[in-house]
Amino acid sequence: MAGALGDDSPIEDKNMMKHWMDKAGGVLLSGLLLVLSGCATTGVQEPQIKRISQEELERLMPKPTPNLTLDEIVKLSKDKMPPEEIIAKIKASNSTYELTPSQVVDLNKQGVSPKVLDHIQQAREQVMRDAYADEINKREKAKVEQERRMRREYQMRSYQYYDPWWGYSYGPYYGYRPFYGPGFGTRFHYGWGW
Repeated sequence: MAGALGDDSPIEDKNMMKHWMDKAGGVLLSGLLLVLSGCATTGVQEPQIKRISQEELERLMPKPTPNLTLDEIVKLSKDKMPPEEIIAKIKASNSTYELTPSQVVDLNKQGVSPKVLDHIQQAREQVMRDAYADEINKREKAKVEQERRMRREYQMRSYQYYDPWWGYSYGPYYGYRPFYGPGFGTRFHYGWGW
């Protein structure tokens, strides 16, 4: 009796085998894609550079303080005062200037010595370098402090009874702990016990 129950024909076996191979191939392909996508996303993360805005840059830039005015420098130069003495007066007055190239050319035409103009530019550059160094040091200290706090927080999490809101405790009932559930007694408990 052909086609009776229990008789498996070779055509039916081939179809069933092909069906399971297709399913296994799909699962295998899905798994391979999952593994490859996981490999593609586990790269090393580049450090992020925090850029300074234009307003913050202007705030960081030291403001010029011309305690000895440019007109006075021109007057001293016209009075034939040596450049070294003019530079000494600029240093004594703690003056800094922010000159444009056209101002430098104009001052030179008015008789100000190139030595004095060079000193003015070098002093401005030094003030700017000092201001940038101070800002970098301040940011570095803040970064180190933040890393220290994060490291301490990470270490404290490994303790069994560490609570991020209430700090470290030596046991579940030691020290001041808030009482959150219903019951009798005070809201805060101290010592061992309930």
